[in-house]
Amino acid sequence: MAPSPLRFCLDYLSPYAYLAWLRMPAIAQKHGRALEPVPVLLAGLLNSVGSIGPAEIPAKRVYVFKQTFRIAHEQGAPFSLPPSHPFNPLLSLRVTAAVEDVAERTRLVTALYLAAWGQGRGIETPEQVDAVLTEAGFDARALLERAQLPEVKDRVRKNTDDALAHGAFGVPSVLVDDEMFWGVDSLGHLERYLEGRDPLTRADLERWRDLPATASRRPEGKPRP
Repeated sequence: MAPSPLRFCLDYLSPYAYLAWLRMPAIAQKHGRALEPVPVLLAGLLNSVGSIGPAEIPAKRVYVFKQTFRIAHEQGAPFSLPPSHPFNPLLSLRVTAAVEDVAERTRLVTALYLAAWGQGRGIETPEQVDAVLTEAGFDARALLERAQLPEVKDRVRKNTDDALAHGAFGVPSVLVDDEMFWGVDSLGHLERYLEGRDPLTRADLERWRDLPATASRRPEGKPRP
């Protein structure tokens, strides 16, 4: 039986997911795993777990740029800021979900990511997405029409729900076997897992899960006792 694929949960909003995506084809090939891009809605993940995005915290928004700029330099990856951030990724996610063939979907994800974060182009509007699709050799009109189908819209929602069910709370998240690896800085951990060298044992994890909490954050505005 073939080993399970590396399911890469992505939202074009995240520069971390862009930088991780650029490394994923080589990782998949090295370890004999198929790579499957899975478009999810980061906002849906965040809402479900009661969190907010890093771009919604002013100091963190600045740090995200500094860190991803430096990571891109380390990777030798092209890196340019899109016209706005946060931006609305929904149309691009739906267009991605409209591509059934995994190899073609993979090619499309690369094209959209490079447009947004490699070339600093917008990928929000039909006109912007059409331009990227056409340049990459896709039938832009057909894909934009398919992106409006109820079943395609629902596919993004289902992908998001499935990612949540497998422990995802942000992007990039790589789902493989029964594991989830989050963040571009977890790709080394992913590789060690694929090599059978993961230092984490089930006993370690169970001990953490069973560890009691003896303090919690104060509700906003509530005075200390």
